[in-house]
Amino acid sequence: MNIAEERAQAWREELRGSMKAKERSSIERVHMPELDATYRSHVRNEEVNLGLTPEQAVQEAKRCLDCANPTCMEGCPVGIYIPKFIKNIERGEFLQAAITLKETSALPAVCGRVCPQERQCESKCIHLKMNKESVAIGHLERFAADYERISGKISVPVCAPHNGIKIAVVGSGPAGLAFAGDMAKLGYEVVVFEALHEIGGVLKYGIPEFRLPNEIVDVEIHNLQAMGVHFITNCIVGKTISIQDLEDDGFKGVFVASGAGLPRFMDIKGENLVGIMSSNEYLTRVNLMDAANPDSDTPVYKGKKVAVIGGGNTAMDSIRTARRLGAEKAMIVYRRSEQEMPARLEEVKHAKEEGIEFLTLHNPIEYLGNEQGRVTHMMLQVMELGEPDASGRRSPVELPGVTKLVEVDEVVVSVGVSPNPLIPQSVKGLEVTKWGTVVVNQETMQSAVPIIFAGGDIVRGGATVILAMGDGRKAAKAMDEWIRK
Repeated sequence: MNIAEERAQAWREELRGSMKAKERSSIERVHMPELDATYRSHVRNEEVNLGLTPEQAVQEAKRCLDCANPTCMEGCPVGIYIPKFIKNIERGEFLQAAITLKETSALPAVCGRVCPQERQCESKCIHLKMNKESVAIGHLERFAADYERISGKISVPVCAPHNGIKIAVVGSGPAGLAFAGDMAKLGYEVVVFEALHEIGGVLKYGIPEFRLPNEIVDVEIHNLQAMGVHFITNCIVGKTISIQDLEDDGFKGVFVASGAGLPRFMDIKGENLVGIMSSNEYLTRVNLMDAANPDSDTPVYKGKKVAVIGGGNTAMDSIRTARRLGAEKAMIVYRRSEQEMPARLEEVKHAKEEGIEFLTLHNPIEYLGNEQGRVTHMMLQVMELGEPDASGRRSPVELPGVTKLVEVDEVVVSVGVSPNPLIPQSVKGLEVTKWGTVVVNQETMQSAVPIIFAGGDIVRGGATVILAMGDGRKAAKAMDEWIRK
């Protein structure tokens, strides 16, 4: 144990003795301040959650019991030392809390905002066993990262001396960034190739600024650049250059994190009408291409009666974006009940506060249009819940003959995505599933082509930011061991 660890251990014991566990567990969980719902539903680029004050953060940190066996860490895919960073906050050492986060997470300010903590670290909190609310780990993570950014005293993780070995990363989303950060710490020369003109992948094109501001993503990226990670934009691996080109250029390992950017549709009548698009296209155009600007070369249509098909976080992002672009009637259409929705509870809550209508147990079966070929109505099949499916969610079944005709002028389809096919199609020997995902060893993330490791949506088909980051960290550890051998 070094001096810093001894000091940390000493003051953690001091904090344990300063309050009894019963006192800590009796403190009410802090609630995140938010923008007024009426105001925010008309403002596109202002963040809804406002963050904790230092006083709120310290108070919430006092709720942590600093368990001998911190089960919260079992729920964290990137292995953040949760009790340690929280006790730093309780002591008022906010910058040290940020340093602790960066030991394992390349994107703490991002994760503090968009990770489903209620299903991961917070779901393992000991408070739940006492019928109390869990410690607000996500709020505290965001606070520490934001405090460091606002202070201007941004720490850069210590990296090993350069070992002269080049590693390529395909895609600059959460999996690619997490992998790049860990490999840079190990001394590798890391080059990230991004197909789009901006770095950040889904963090930039898929998540609206009212949930994750671009400046937050940029700060995390600048930190990686300070660690020595290089970024090349407008480069499509599999088209602009090949994996073989990378090998020929001396790269000793390739981590594929190209995501799942291929939208799925429902293949129903009228789906090709004007005004119907995928959530991928809709969010990318608005978030990355400034298509909401009327002076844009390809402005997005701003519907007044908008329906989004789906019940995930992307569906919530899409309908809340439509609301901010002027939709007077904004609807979520979901074939199951609200209880089966995969979206975060916070996102559902925010959507309802902003006036979004939820048509649950409804499923589109046909779209109708006018003489100009623009969508004007959707025919919905009314559903009911049957027996649970393989995932444990109750399967929706049709109520025979019960339909509903609803007027719309824009429809966004958000029923899932498929992996980007460029890499699988351009590399011989790469094993791929029938769904187009790359097959890897789940322990090492290594593919059938030894030089290629992969993680995130290209392997999972669709995942959260934090699960993708967990893949990146796992792959970095395994690739380092493979190269050393």
